[in-house]
Amino acid sequence: MQIVMKNINKSFGGIQVLHNAGLAIADSEIHALVGENGAGKSTLMKILTGVYTRDSGQILVNGEEVEYTHPKQAEAQGIVFIYQELNVMFDLTVEENMFLGKEIKKQFGILDKNAMKSEAKKVLDRLGVEIPVDCPMSELSVGQQQMVEIAKALMVDAKVIIMDEPTAALTPKETEVLFKVMRSLKEKGVSIVYISHRMEEIFELCDRITVLRDGEFIGSKDIGDTDMNDLVKMMIGRDIGERFPKRNCTQGEVVMSVKNFTKNGVFNNVSFSVKAGEVLGVAGLMGAGRTEIMQSIFGNLPYDSGSLEIMGKPVHIHSPEQAKKLGIGFITEDRKTEGLMLEETIKKNVALTNLSSISKNGVLDKDKENNLVDKAIKELSIHCFGPSHICSNLSGGNQQKVVFAKWIYINPKVLILDEPTRGVDIGAKKEIYTIINKLAESGVAIIMVSSELPEVLGMSDRVMVVHEGRVGGFLDSGEIKNIVPQKQATQENVMILATGGTL
Repeated sequence: MQIVMKNINKSFGGIQVLHNAGLAIADSEIHALVGENGAGKSTLMKILTGVYTRDSGQILVNGEEVEYTHPKQAEAQGIVFIYQELNVMFDLTVEENMFLGKEIKKQFGILDKNAMKSEAKKVLDRLGVEIPVDCPMSELSVGQQQMVEIAKALMVDAKVIIMDEPTAALTPKETEVLFKVMRSLKEKGVSIVYISHRMEEIFELCDRITVLRDGEFIGSKDIGDTDMNDLVKMMIGRDIGERFPKRNCTQGEVVMSVKNFTKNGVFNNVSFSVKAGEVLGVAGLMGAGRTEIMQSIFGNLPYDSGSLEIMGKPVHIHSPEQAKKLGIGFITEDRKTEGLMLEETIKKNVALTNLSSISKNGVLDKDKENNLVDKAIKELSIHCFGPSHICSNLSGGNQQKVVFAKWIYINPKVLILDEPTRGVDIGAKKEIYTIINKLAESGVAIIMVSSELPEVLGMSDRVMVVHEGRVGGFLDSGEIKNIVPQKQATQENVMILATGGTL
């Protein structure tokens, strides 16, 4: 199927989000659609699939002009959108999810369960994945749920599948399986539109690439005719410089020390320390226990044994409020449900965490509040209409900056960052890296959990690798000298330790 979108315009409430945007999809290709958060990628695809109607412009499918006003119309023509937030009914089985609204029935409207199970198994076998069709969706990994969504697309004989950040929550192994499936679909004549911020994946997987910037079509290129620097310049309109900015920072004394931290069945005998001005990267496969360790330090998850010291003094943390008072901040991996009150303003989100510094005797000082929020917007370059901007209307990168603003003005001694750039475009990533470096240079001890290996290696002084709830080892970035020499931090060495190997 060939699709051409030309001069697409779309406004919401007087704000134009697409201006002469476009995209051309050829038969049997994997086509990357990239741009910063807010560039209009998802909006353009929602117009193609009938979620939104265009204000003007043209959509041609196999040379004929079309206008879908409902996703079912696009689906009937073989165009399917798999959203980042998967459309999954967790209480139903795989087979029930696959046939929801498309049930096979016998006489008198009785469901033909055997036929549906057989057909579901046939489609999953076509994908080359082994997922029991009678298994509840709640028991599947995110990667397996993703495969079920692809299987649903194949059931309607999809000719074009749009995938929005499909690897955001996948393990490396699940990502590998997904890529294999995508290449297989391409060989069978299916085209895939691949929306992602992960540059390495785009260059590994895709045939062509289209760039949107500020709602406008910037250009399309064969993947072999461009490189990462060229692509970034097209996306943000300028050279980004070094991907991971250098820090000019001298490490100080140990700020926090964790000894033999144990949560039975989750993590065991975890020990590490972090110094003032140090960025300690934490790597490992999904499910290794990285987040749980950090949640336990922050008081969100009770630990069974072990000890914790802040500035050499033993402390016992039983709640996030205690952690905060002791100078520990925590930026969660899920900003939409845990990091922000999305339907509230920037002002309210930032003020809530900083009430102790902007109020006296329980009375809010409005001037201090306004000054703090204005300072946050300016210092963190939050692109918004002002303090009253509702957070749900911000791009992902700017939402993440608001999360940072909540925590950095409590003047933390230790700041834990769990996937600090998840779902953030490359331009915003650079800005977040700069914020992290400034915090480290001011003496904050940073612990950064990340599933993106280039990020861990590019930003960390040391890397702690976690495997199945245990510390597999520590790796040296090569930028610092340790009393006890450690193995060099490379992607290969990280993966060896993350999978239970030894160096």
